[in-house]
Amino acid sequence: MAMMVLLTLLVGIITFITRLSSYKSGEVKGMYFKLMQGQEVPEMVTKTTRCFNNMFEIPVIFYAACTLYLVLGVESLVGIVLAWVFIALRYLHATIHLTYNHILHRMLAFWLAFFCAIALWVNLVIKTA
Repeated sequence: MAMMVLLTLLVGIITFITRLSSYKSGEVKGMYFKLMQGQEVPEMVTKTTRCFNNMFEIPVIFYAACTLYLVLGVESLVGIVLAWVFIALRYLHATIHLTYNHILHRMLAFWLAFFCAIALWVNLVIKTA
């Protein structure tokens, strides 16, 4: 879970730096950030914002499952492998999103990570049944 928090922090920092530099350069007016609307913005501002927002969507399923593994004392090699694969795929997803942003590559990383998170839950249910 700490690796996901680190990824969220890194993407958040990139998002902040991108927003700040776009504001300082005059590409984006400060009022845009009030409601995140009102003008066209550079692609990187949109990409970083969406990538950062995504850190609070599917990973929530991962965090909840991992927390339950810990609280319930469930030990599972399958769970550990799925968690690390999820993390690797989320790093890959963020890297694709923030760099060349090829939609099929990004979508593949997203869905594989999603299925890992679901598999974590299935494994948890099986282990606690």
